[in-house]
Amino acid sequence: MPDWHVVGRNIGVASATFVLVLGVVYAGSLWLFWAYEPAFVFYQLKRPGIAPQTVGLKGFAEVGVATEDGLRLYGWWRPPEPGHGAIVVFTGTGVTLSDYGGLLGDLAGHGFGVLGIDYRGNGASPGTPSEAAWRSDARAAFDFVRAAVPQAKIALFGQSMGTGFAVGLALDRPAVGVLLDSPYASVVRLSELSGMPILRVPYPARLLMTNTIDSEAMIGKLRVPVMMLHGTEDYAIPIGEARRLYAAAPEPKELIEVVGAYHAQVWFGPQRERALAALAAWTAP
Repeated sequence: MPDWHVVGRNIGVASATFVLVLGVVYAGSLWLFWAYEPAFVFYQLKRPGIAPQTVGLKGFAEVGVATEDGLRLYGWWRPPEPGHGAIVVFTGTGVTLSDYGGLLGDLAGHGFGVLGIDYRGNGASPGTPSEAAWRSDARAAFDFVRAAVPQAKIALFGQSMGTGFAVGLALDRPAVGVLLDSPYASVVRLSELSGMPILRVPYPARLLMTNTIDSEAMIGKLRVPVMMLHGTEDYAIPIGEARRLYAAAPEPKELIEVVGAYHAQVWFGPQRERALAALAAWTAP
């Protein structure tokens, strides 16, 4: 017969070893996320700049947008037609301007002046990404448009990750309205909802993260109209995030829930006309 004392002791040792190994792996993953947080948060994609005409855009030019700390960001700019305002577009992550030809062209086709940029460290722009740095990039984009067309009213259009920087910019500069496509309440909340990127288990994001991009904390301070578009089938940023952000926003505000739409797939459709009408009203002379 087996010596059950020995069997029990061996099981106990094996269990303790497993827990120890699991703890070491978990702690190591925490350190990895803390040490390389920008890589997890900002999903950089380096690409050389290309002429906007390459993606079918007309009237756009490649421009350099000067930042507060002396960098020159890569951008595409088209001046507004007479009697129209301008829109600064903030993209998501893991993409560059060349992925936004359709949206930029659509806005320009309605007479708006349009500026899009590659954030620092992304696309064709130099530098290292961080929340503070990308907020600085947003201010630089606004200042570029204001200098180019001083009399034009300027609205902000953020998509996905860019929604947080559009909200932050509306506190830093005199924008006339903010359009948010697939927004989030905060990057910390997204991390908590998704679990650790490696282990897919809960982790103390609020203690680890320095790039929180807390739109929910900022949006209540806005004094301009806000419109949000969000797909009901968005699994990258659940629609509950948009609803939470909407609840925190002051009036005037509007949330359009696009039934059946996935992440960042909400622009083309009936809601597009409402969004274009809002942009036109905000930027009207």
